[in-house]
Amino acid sequence: MYENLSPQDAAKYAAGKAAVERYAHDGALLGLGSGTTSAWFVRALGEKVAEGLNVTGVPTSNFTRELALSLNIPLVDLNDLADQGLKLEVTIDGPDEIDHDGDMIKGGGACLLWERLVAEASEKMVCIADNSKLKDKLGRFPLPIEVIPYAWKATRNSIRALLIDLGYDAEVPLVLRERDGEVVVTDSGNYIIDAHLGELRDKVLLDTNLNWIAGVVENGLFSGIAHEVIFANPGGDVEIKDLSHRVTARVPDWRKTL
Repeated sequence: MYENLSPQDAAKYAAGKAAVERYAHDGALLGLGSGTTSAWFVRALGEKVAEGLNVTGVPTSNFTRELALSLNIPLVDLNDLADQGLKLEVTIDGPDEIDHDGDMIKGGGACLLWERLVAEASEKMVCIADNSKLKDKLGRFPLPIEVIPYAWKATRNSIRALLIDLGYDAEVPLVLRERDGEVVVTDSGNYIIDAHLGELRDKVLLDTNLNWIAGVVENGLFSGIAHEVIFANPGGDVEIKDLSHRVTARVPDWRKTL
């Protein structure tokens, strides 16, 4: 269906299609990730829906919602599932970077808050990625930090103070994200501060402490979230990596009591 894809898009489509084949069964409740790789997953899912597959999705962004609706993928609100005592079976989402521990930087598309909410409302989170996203160390991609607009400069100062305490350079760039001369506003009406850290250290400590800062809504360091990674290359070869050994920065067991 998709001819003349770039090598990277071909790899993303292969990863997305593999996730569909692995997890999209009749009656499945799926979290639909955001970003370029996730968009290929949604397109591959749309192909199966057109063939008669019965699934329901929860989008992690307005963009994903519109893409899913254009492909006739049925959607449901996460609140409605909670009212029924239901959880998503799996969320399929992609990273901006992922390391060998399965820890990720996400939020390049400014969707990190919804992505995290949907992932934590799922029994399982599966990351899909082309091989170029795998890094030995995280941090070359700036770490997105979602903050409320009110007093965002004060929040940025608090972020800097924490980073200094954690051993990062005092002059590390903390840049308010803009596009075409305008401040980027997330789907929840917040701003994004991109932290150009160079290399992340003490990932679990950083993930945990950033969210204690007043004004910080969420950060894009997803440590210990993914249960599995599906890697693909442009030739369509797929590798599945189990992450049952992962170490999470946040206690996940509270979800079992809901």
